[in-house]
Amino acid sequence: MAKYRKLGKTASQRKALLRAQVTSLLLNGKIETTEARAKEARSIAEGLIALAVKEKDNFETVTVTAKVPKKDKDGKRVKKVVDGKKVTEFEEIQKTIQKDSASRLHARRQMLKVLYGVKVPDAKGRKMVDVDMPKKLFDEIAPKYVNRNGGYTRMTKLGPRRGDAAMMVQLELV
Repeated sequence: MAKYRKLGKTASQRKALLRAQVTSLLLNGKIETTEARAKEARSIAEGLIALAVKEKDNFETVTVTAKVPKKDKDGKRVKKVVDGKKVTEFEEIQKTIQKDSASRLHARRQMLKVLYGVKVPDAKGRKMVDVDMPKKLFDEIAPKYVNRNGGYTRMTKLGPRRGDAAMMVQLELV
């Protein structure tokens, strides 16, 4: 007996379908799909959420010094002439960053193997911006499930699909 459902697709098609569904579920909070697909996507999504919950606070905050080019009032870089060449002037600033531990970095890379890159419109709707899905998992989704041992998703049956009578369900984050 197989350990997973084949969903009538080749391996690459099946992986792509499930990656897309899991990414959409974690981005939007819910998806509507067939029961068999939802059961497969559910197991992948719950594994990713469990990984995020485990590694949620596994980082340290570090202050670093960074060199940043000086800018004038128009936003252009300030240049000075040194030995007959134009050279950009830099200033040093203090910056606070999160430094992931080795296990959190590994978890982030495991998530990136499954999740697709996502672009959404910015607040004004003018240009598309990238969404860092592992960061969303660590910062937004994992804190909701800290005191919960599994069962991060819920499936609600919606009834048969009109064309082929496949059972449709709504898969959502609890």
